[in-house]
Amino acid sequence: MQRDLVERAQRGDREAFGVLAAASIGQLYNLAQLMLADGDLASDAVQEALIAAWRDLRSLRDPDSFQAWLDRVLVRCVYRAAKRERRQLALRQVLPTVEDSAPDPARTLEARDAIHHAFRGLSAEHRAVLVAHHYLELSDDEAARMLDLPTGTYKSRLHRATASVRAELDADARRTERVSAGATQ
Repeated sequence: MQRDLVERAQRGDREAFGVLAAASIGQLYNLAQLMLADGDLASDAVQEALIAAWRDLRSLRDPDSFQAWLDRVLVRCVYRAAKRERRQLALRQVLPTVEDSAPDPARTLEARDAIHHAFRGLSAEHRAVLVAHHYLELSDDEAARMLDLPTGTYKSRLHRATASVRAELDADARRTERVSAGATQ
């Protein structure tokens, strides 16, 4: 069924591509949101990925590998979105706004805040390997293929990302301990 839809979409059938997109959009959004840790950026990346997929679908050689191909298209779009966000963040740091200095009332749990902070501190490439490993539970080879990386590079990034998150969580715990100790004295 999916192969037929992919082949029809490759011939220019918009309705077939719409069915494929509708079937994939939830998974694409979840992956992008986990990698980017931002719903709006994730939505933009998914939209960009679907546009790129429609534009480049004729280059897909094996219609049976459509989902894996679409995942790779999404990963490239996520990387571009993260790069744009880094540039905008650098600009916001140069020109801070009142909105940037306001506290976020939605963060109520200390542990969740620490994990979120550590995850956001990672590059998009490192977030992507953590998502592939922990959320999607892919094998190293499957994750490397999805991210279009050599397996060794994937493993190296996974190790560095895990070490970075652990280091940030440890540092946050030490900061919390110092603050707590200072408050009790």
